[in-house]
Amino acid sequence: METASWISLSFLIWCPIVAGILVYALRGSANGSISRCLANIVSALMVFAVAYLICHFDGGTSAFQFQERVAWIPSFGIEYALGVDGISLWFIALNALITFLVIVSRKEKTNQAYLAALLVTSGLTYGAFTALDGVLFYVFFEAMLIPIYLAIGVWGGPNRKLAATKFFLFTLFGSLFMLLALFGLYKVSGSFSIKDWHVLPLNMNMQTLLFIGFFMALAVKTPMWPLHAWAPDAYSEGPTGAIVMLSSTKIGAYAFLRLLLPIVPDAVHQLAPYMIALSLIAIIYFGFVALAQTDLRRLVAYSSIAHMGMVTLGFFLLNAVAMKGALFLMISNALAAAALFFCAGALTDRIGSRRIMDYQGIVNAMPWLATLFVFFAMANIALPGTSGFVGELLVIFGAVEYHLGIGLLAATVLVIAAAYTLWLVKRVVFGAAGNSQIAQMGDLLTRERFGLVILALVMLIMGVWPQPVLVLMDASVADLLAHIARTKL
Repeated sequence: METASWISLSFLIWCPIVAGILVYALRGSANGSISRCLANIVSALMVFAVAYLICHFDGGTSAFQFQERVAWIPSFGIEYALGVDGISLWFIALNALITFLVIVSRKEKTNQAYLAALLVTSGLTYGAFTALDGVLFYVFFEAMLIPIYLAIGVWGGPNRKLAATKFFLFTLFGSLFMLLALFGLYKVSGSFSIKDWHVLPLNMNMQTLLFIGFFMALAVKTPMWPLHAWAPDAYSEGPTGAIVMLSSTKIGAYAFLRLLLPIVPDAVHQLAPYMIALSLIAIIYFGFVALAQTDLRRLVAYSSIAHMGMVTLGFFLLNAVAMKGALFLMISNALAAAALFFCAGALTDRIGSRRIMDYQGIVNAMPWLATLFVFFAMANIALPGTSGFVGELLVIFGAVEYHLGIGLLAATVLVIAAAYTLWLVKRVVFGAAGNSQIAQMGDLLTRERFGLVILALVMLIMGVWPQPVLVLMDASVADLLAHIARTKL
């Protein structure tokens, strides 16, 4: 579906990237005020641009909208092809919101090179969510590694080098399997068009090989058990802004919907029970690992990974209720993880420690942070009225529709998440101040308060009124399930 506003997608991609280059080039000028102002303006402009797309999006069709198509490497049929549907629309909106909040909530003296890395990451993320050509998607998918790797390795914590190296090696290793899968599809089809691949006939052996190739890449990026080992270190050692963007991107889970599920539907049906088993293991295992954590950031990291197990469970149940629930939960988990990492960053900046035992009694000195922290914790355990409740409830309903036993096991995430989250709230928020530093700490600054309040409002609105999000994804989810149900043999 071509529209007159196709340029909006290129604008979303290249405006932050060019702005990032300019921010880096202007570092040091006028004490960095020009580059910081530019970063603020561009991140706000992206929010308005995405709002325009949402307002002009036709939710009654599953066709890709705001398309752009230009020959890139004609000899191989590679195109600069962009478009959004009811699934990708919400993830570019999520990227715009998170980028804006990360930029405006930053410290006043934030390094301009770091700001540049965040802006470039944001632009590349837009590219990955809108790419309709396999090579173009792979370029954006891989290029996202570079600024995040630099952000972790240069501006991260004491063990940043190890964390950055693990992040890069794990994700690069997985991506090589995707590259093989993409070239395998090109050899069979003679095209790199993702839309062509969705209708490409494939025998069972080829589908199985492609499933393995895509799974290895996407399970690392999501992350899924047992290919998650990079995530806790990266999330705990990276600077707050970079980790908020990394944890909220969800590009790995998104690629399951864009690539794996519709391209190899017969292999998906055959291997779905194994994927369901892996997802259930992740839900339960990571929940108990989170209970054992003494580092606040690592606890939030394991909590986020456990919830992604719920997301992949929803994907492979292969019914509409679970699929929509998984998509909604992806958005909700991104918001909750971003909020909790923001809170953890605010505490770490003031105390200089990530140990949970060092934070006791913050309600005595930081009522704003304590209040918002409790709200985000409740959203994390799917309290009714928050966005997490809608997503997890739909996935559990879909699991019960698939099999009652699977539904009961999926529901354990609510119990385990409640255990480690309430235990965390009790130790961090309540009680007497654990040390003299707590008693002397100042509450959230205006910039920090602004970002967290916006996140709280979005999660509350989505929890009370989820219909606008669900309605706009209905047609695309139905089309995806139709592709999965149709054999390619």
